Amino acid sequence: MIAALSLGTYRVRAVSQAARTALAAGSPWVDTAPNYGHGRAHEELRTVLGEYPTVQMATKTGFFTEEQGRTALAEGVLTREEAAGRHSLGRGFVRWQTERSLAALGRVDLVFVHNPEHHGQHGLDRAALHGRVRAAFTVLEEFAHSGRIGGYGVATWSGLTSEAFSIPELLTLARQAAGSAEHHFAGLQMPVSLIMDAPITQALNGGGPLVQAKEAGLITFGSAPLHGGELLAAMTPELVNLIRPGLSAAAAALLAAGSCPGLDVVLTSASTREHWDDVAKAMAAPLTAQELRKVTDELASE
Repeated sequence: MIAALSLGTYRVRAVSQAARTALAAGSPWVDTAPNYGHGRAHEELRTVLGEYPTVQMATKTGFFTEEQGRTALAEGVLTREEAAGRHSLGRGFVRWQTERSLAALGRVDLVFVHNPEHHGQHGLDRAALHGRVRAAFTVLEEFAHSGRIGGYGVATWSGLTSEAFSIPELLTLARQAAGSAEHHFAGLQMPVSLIMDAPITQALNGGGPLVQAKEAGLITFGSAPLHGGELLAAMTPELVNLIRPGLSAAAAALLAAGSCPGLDVVLTSASTREHWDDVAKAMAAPLTAQELRKVTDELASE
């Protein structure tokens, strides 16, 4: 098994062009957020989505641009202090932002609560942080229960590694938000790369958040497989050859991330068809667990 190569729009400059390229190449998912593309990503995606009615759409709630913050402040869903912070998981704001996302995109399959650990960096203890996550989940349960979104999840950068929360704790919060075991918590997004490779080694050993998420029936997304492009400089010819001889650095890095056990989707920002096809060709044949373990063992020994 290998993760499905899909478009992630973080740091993508020409979002509509990248989306057309990815969807023409068969990307099953597009992942975005209201604050991506200087706040214009949703708008740019709307026209493209209409041309590809079967593609699944994921967006987020939490972060917002300065302009979006001013609008939310004017409409009474943020305080001045919250608007200055550029991130909110308040019930009123989550509802407002999700309504705007639906209006802009037309349809949404998954809404990720975006980096909820962000609030832990501002002095919130775990109990308070979990309370904020539960509150956001409660609003998203209402959207999902009424059929307006397919489900919701958590997109995190460091929340799992910093132990701000765990997969079992998120599932408990979802059950509490739904008031029953029949919740709509459906997805997990986290970084998976040869730089942030703990999820890979944990999954190879049969544990970690990706395995826990899969066992709970969640769809799993790997973000930042090139670590914002930084990984490419570390992809030596020797490392590429160890992964698979003849590949480009980007294709080798994405093949390794996409071969991680328990990963359903790997997000790439490849914006040209040449780059997309280069990676897709490599990922047509995933690495075996033994091959992937050789790679992570080699990196651990350096």
